[in-house]
Amino acid sequence: MILAVDIGTSVFKSALWSFDGKRIAFAALPLSISGPRYEADSRQWLRSLEECCRRLGSTSALSGVRAIVISGNGPSLTPVLGKPSLTAGGLDLPAAPTRLWLDRRAEKAAAKVSALMGGYVDPGFYLPKVLAIKNDEPELYGRTNFFLGCPEYLACALTAEARTVFPAEGFDRWFWNAAVLEKLRLDPVKLPPFIRPGEPFGPLLLAVAAFLGLPRGIPVIAGGPDFFAAILGAGACGPGQACDRAGTSEGINVCTERRITDRRLMSYGHPVKPFWNLSGIISTTGKAVEWSRDLLGLADYDELYALAAAAGAGAGGLVFLPYLAGERSPVWDPSARGVLRGLGLSSGRAEFARSVLEGICFAVRDVITVMEESGANVRELRVTGGAAESGVLNQIKADITGKELFVPVQKEAELLGLAIIGATALGEYSSFAEAASALVRIEGRFSPDEKNSALYGRLFQEYRETYRALRHR
Repeated sequence: MILAVDIGTSVFKSALWSFDGKRIAFAALPLSISGPRYEADSRQWLRSLEECCRRLGSTSALSGVRAIVISGNGPSLTPVLGKPSLTAGGLDLPAAPTRLWLDRRAEKAAAKVSALMGGYVDPGFYLPKVLAIKNDEPELYGRTNFFLGCPEYLACALTAEARTVFPAEGFDRWFWNAAVLEKLRLDPVKLPPFIRPGEPFGPLLLAVAAFLGLPRGIPVIAGGPDFFAAILGAGACGPGQACDRAGTSEGINVCTERRITDRRLMSYGHPVKPFWNLSGIISTTGKAVEWSRDLLGLADYDELYALAAAAGAGAGGLVFLPYLAGERSPVWDPSARGVLRGLGLSSGRAEFARSVLEGICFAVRDVITVMEESGANVRELRVTGGAAESGVLNQIKADITGKELFVPVQKEAELLGLAIIGATALGEYSSFAEAASALVRIEGRFSPDEKNSALYGRLFQEYRETYRALRHR
């Protein structure tokens, strides 16, 4: 079996998988974000792993696990201040608060990094955050042993090995090299060496294995960032197939035959060679849905989707921009903020709920439009994450994007992708492509309703024009 672990922004997820793709057991726990700066206590990931192992062990023997594979949200940065240990309270690895990918305080440092790297680097990425800590918090910088992403932090606690996962070719602008570190006067010792997805951090520490009830010495394997695993878990492994990974944020990743370069997007090696991955990341889609649910005082997401379904297509003319914490692709504007356009006396709760769902789908269409303008062919969307359970949202997304939507059996695509990575690393399959072909199954399909095409085309133009009119005001 494979123990797959994914550290989301708001949920810690884990699952046990057989090598034929059967999910044997699943456990998930909520995670918290503290303060207005979007920080997290990294120790909650350690407590979550302990509790997940207890829950998984109650339904299946953990003694059959042959590897742990870890992925996580990002770019989130943890300043590690000590060494891993096993205390009376459980696993421990001292660290300062993690600066989540939503953190935008490193704008000044990002400008310097962007100039050095020859292209825009968002303040939420690793290098601007490290440089900002060095410049603005020198005492913390001096105390930090390593700067790690969230999956790397958990892996370090399990193996005592500090590594940085470099996902694929083409990521150079968002990471670092010796020359860049020298120019920025950053200590290279604090930024651990790179490994790739599918490579081991190291063996599970003996004391940790005994504490968690896992076999001794099993490998802890890099799963890469969550999107990398999700691409495989959705089976978006051929040209024109796109993975739409919906969580707190939303990533659109389309498989292309060649590398496409566009400053509004990101392009790097696809998990399946020789293809490339063209990517756009939308900052607050799931977060916008959560925000609107809470604002309306609804008990759960099903109530929100039902309320939205009660409004007609177009939400009575309301157009929502989901830029609640800045925006990444395709505008790359950390100062962008949410907008609700077209309010009138006829606007009610249902129209508001519908406009939020349509707004996040307009954001997805915006990314796809830029992809196609750049030369990519986007034939289909494979939707994953908890939002993929909503038929209402899936149909709106199909209508607004004009694309066929496919819904996999396993919505938690990151976890299945980790099983694919682990099974391949252990030699059960010859390649990621072979494993994905064998393990991914589709259960649903949504086709665009042509009668809404003209309406959504007009509202999409309003969506784009609204941002352009308000930018930098």
